[in-house]
Amino acid sequence: MNKPPREIDIDEVLPAGRPGRAVTAGDDPLIQWIARLMDTAFVIPGTKIRFGIDPIIGLIPGLGDTAGALVSTLLILQSARHGVPKIVLARMALNVLVNSGVGAIPIVGDLFSAYFKSNVKNYALLKEHAGPRRVSTGRDWLFVIALIVGMLLLVTLLVIGAVTLLSKLIQAGAGPGRAGQPL
Repeated sequence: MNKPPREIDIDEVLPAGRPGRAVTAGDDPLIQWIARLMDTAFVIPGTKIRFGIDPIIGLIPGLGDTAGALVSTLLILQSARHGVPKIVLARMALNVLVNSGVGAIPIVGDLFSAYFKSNVKNYALLKEHAGPRRVSTGRDWLFVIALIVGMLLLVTLLVIGAVTLLSKLIQAGAGPGRAGQPL
């Protein structure tokens, strides 16, 4: 006999934590599910390598990394509603920035995104820091400062590399026998 369709309870799809353990503010099942979907939903057979849809949608030029960053931003906003300190929200945002920035490089960026897993990192930060508002720790500040300095160095190196490449191209175009010719 055919059984009539039944309504599915949300706990069947998004479990509310481990059995026997109270659900805390950091155990937001929606954030957990989205983080897993984005970063660890699939496994390469025969390996322990996990990846999600983030690096897959990142393959779509122009739109993929933007869509992934928007989903990650929504998770950060939800984390703010759980009382995560502002400095930790900044760490989360920098995780997304690094993932999106490097992810914008075709193929290599998508491999990096599969490795970096910014949403899983951010979910771990949510679990650690959710709850009543707290003072940011020295470790939080040190991490953010180090990350900002590292990103500034990276941007500086990229600018130096681009300027060097451009000057070499200009010199090659104006080499012997080519003076006065348009590039």
